[in-house]
Formats: sequence, structure tokens, C-alpha cells
Amino acid sequence: MSSKKNLPFTREDLKKADVKLLRDGRWGNACVSVAEVNGERWTIKDFSNRHWLVKNSFAKLVLWRELKAIKKLAGLEGVPNKAFMLDDYTLAVQYIPGRVLARVPEGEVTAEYLEQCEAIINAIHQRDLVHLDTRGTSNWVMTPDGKPALIDFQASVHTNGLPKKLRSFMEDMDMGGVYKKWKKYLPKEMGEFREKENERISKLRKLWVLKGYMGVKKRHAKHGKPIDD
Repeated sequence: MSSKKNLPFTREDLKKADVKLLRDGRWGNACVSVAEVNGERWTIKDFSNRHWLVKNSFAKLVLWRELKAIKKLAGLEGVPNKAFMLDDYTLAVQYIPGRVLARVPEGEVTAEYLEQCEAIINAIHQRDLVHLDTRGTSNWVMTPDGKPALIDFQASVHTNGLPKKLRSFMEDMDMGGVYKKWKKYLPKEMGEFREKENERISKLRKLWVLKGYMGVKKRHAKHGKPIDD
């Protein structure tokens, strides 16, 4: 872990900060909060109160995976650009303000928004990364200026060096999550290409074993109040 002297803030700073719960994922997932520290907001993913077996296996895997992904995507628009390990079991990620897509009225989702979602996915793939959790509406954000952002990279996979067919398959799973939203919000504006791609990827997805979050559905989570609604 990085030296505490180089961290934007410490655990002691966090104790004094304004912290709001987003989601308590119970025993197998992080407690997710938003904290404002030194005038900047951060998403805090904290496994420190979980069982030692979870902390020292799954937690370290997903936290370091997300940290590496965000560092790999540094400079891209529409994704978090900063992250650091606050301690061995806690990750702090740059908070992206806005509403998760699940809380956005359907009439506010435009073709331009969905086209920009596609652009974000393409940019991520160009950095040799796949997100692998794009189908739902909790990882997509509509920022205050109406643009999309993609968050939560703990299921991501680095694709550099993977067989070409496997990489292409994973990238299809990512883009299929955007086509799903075209189908839901603006089906008449999809166009022939997206329609065909959506059908093709939907058939491929039957072969995809990691449905839901890394193959595990999130259940029985305690949620706090929305931050930016």
C-alpha cells in the first residue's frame, strides 16, 4: 500500500468527514459510502468490518482490481479518474456526481446520451479493459450536464494478452449492455445495425456464465438515501 504521507486523506480524516451511506452490501460486499474530505467527494468501498476470510480473499481481489482499472483509464472522460487504497480493506474512488440511470425518468434518456455511452465503452476497450457489468442501471450515471458516466470497475478484466475471440466476446458483453438500454429507452431510434448487434449479442450472452455481478446477484442490501437526486 502507498505511504500514508502520499494519500489524499487518511482514515482519521475520514472519521471527521461528512459521510453518507449509499449501500451496505452485507457480509460478502463492501459498505459503500460517499465522503466529502477537504472539499472533494469520494466513493468509499469499505470491507474492514467484514469477516476476516472475506477481507483477506475476495475483498483484496476486487479492490485492487478496481484500483488497477481506474489507473489504466486515467484521463478518460466518463469514468472515475482517481483512486487509492485508504488501507488494506478500503478503496477511495473519485465520486462522479449525478443520478444513477435507475433514478432517471425515461424521457430524459436521449439518443445522444446513449451514443456517448457507446463512446465510453469503446474508449475503455481501447485501453485493453472490459467492464463486464454494464447491463444494469446502477453503474451508469447521468451527470448534472446530462452526460453519461460509468462507475464500479471491480468486475473489470484487463484484456491485453487474452485470445482475440475471448476478448471480442467480453467486449460484446459490454456493448450489449448499452444496446439493452437503446432497446428499453429508444427502440425506434436504434437503427438496423444496433438491432442486429443486439440480437447477436443476446444470443451470445446465453453462453456467458457471469450473469449479474461476477455471477452473483446482489440481494438484501441496505441502501441509504440517493445523494444527487
